[in-house]
Amino acid sequence: MMEDDPALGDPSPASNPATSNIDLSTDTSLVVDISDALSEHEKVKFTVHTKTTLPEFRQSDFSVVREHEEFVWLHDRYIENEEYAGVLIPPAPPRPDFDESRDKLYRLGQSEGQMTKAEFQKMKAELEAEYLAEFKKTVAMHEVFLSRIASHPRLRNEHNFRVFLEYKDELQVRGKNKKERLGGLFKNLGKTVDEAMLSNYKDVDESFEKEKQFLTGYHGKVKDATRFADRMTRSHKVVADSYIPIAYALGQLGTSDPTELSKFLTKSGETFERTRKLEGRVSTDGDLKLSDTLRYYERDSQAALDLLYRRTRSLANLEKANTALTKARTRGKGVSEAEEAKRICDEKFSQLSETGKQELANFNARRLAQFRKNMTELAELQIKHAKSQLKLLREVSDALSGM
Repeated sequence: MMEDDPALGDPSPASNPATSNIDLSTDTSLVVDISDALSEHEKVKFTVHTKTTLPEFRQSDFSVVREHEEFVWLHDRYIENEEYAGVLIPPAPPRPDFDESRDKLYRLGQSEGQMTKAEFQKMKAELEAEYLAEFKKTVAMHEVFLSRIASHPRLRNEHNFRVFLEYKDELQVRGKNKKERLGGLFKNLGKTVDEAMLSNYKDVDESFEKEKQFLTGYHGKVKDATRFADRMTRSHKVVADSYIPIAYALGQLGTSDPTELSKFLTKSGETFERTRKLEGRVSTDGDLKLSDTLRYYERDSQAALDLLYRRTRSLANLEKANTALTKARTRGKGVSEAEEAKRICDEKFSQLSETGKQELANFNARRLAQFRKNMTELAELQIKHAKSQLKLLREVSDALSGM
């Protein structure tokens, strides 16, 4: 169940539809989900529920309450640990942001006196439904993040993950202050400069080189596709919302017109209302099956590119160690230290390459399966909605022609 601000209404219990967009392992030895979520003004509290048969955990069924910053903290623990350099780290869930929906509700409340009660209630219900949909998607993305970690054979064994799942109290994780955010900005800038410098490195493994070229192009294209898909779903939503005043105005005309035109106007108003609901479903389904899928893989493909960057950096370190060893042998000094440094770099690069190749193969298999699944479901929904619209138009045509 998900709870919300009382002013916005009490959302009814529902499953997280966006969770089904990401295919996860069928292993049930460690299952993590978000059983409840509560929105409290500037933050959301997630109830993380764990069910497991693994002996590492003290209990088999337990729950803790976590906030978004703690999810980010967990993500950062993986990113900063070199042991997972060859692993595709699931992207951190996006920060809950309901400001736009709240602003719309606030503006609607300010204009309450400028519209009828019926029109106001209908607009309010639409905005509350929009808010609830965003809330559910936010919860689903946090759940997907945890589920992917729980289903990964290496990530699930991380000590910090068990702390996140088991520790009953708050983890005392706070948001980053200005100094830390500035430090993070410089760190990202340094990474960008380093990536640019390493872009000329020709990979010794042709399969990784091809993967890098593909992912670079793919990431840019899926980013553009996400933007266009969002524009499309917003347009459907605008069309659906525009039917509300039209349906209301026609209904009012129908009740005030004493002539035979009254039935025609009333029926037309009902038609626009039914069309609005259909158009709203088209927008919702497009957002869920298309926009959300694209948005997730925009972030997941960036995680795959980060993996390739870490591998290229490891390759550069290995070449640097080789150069240092050659110089040491020429000088006849520090040879053993240089050989040891080269051995460590060689071992890291080999392990990273072996793990990374499997991770990228899993990424591609997961991506293809999920796009095929969600695009098929979207097409089926579009056919269903088109049939419903056609049926509606036929019913209305028959009804109006009989008047």
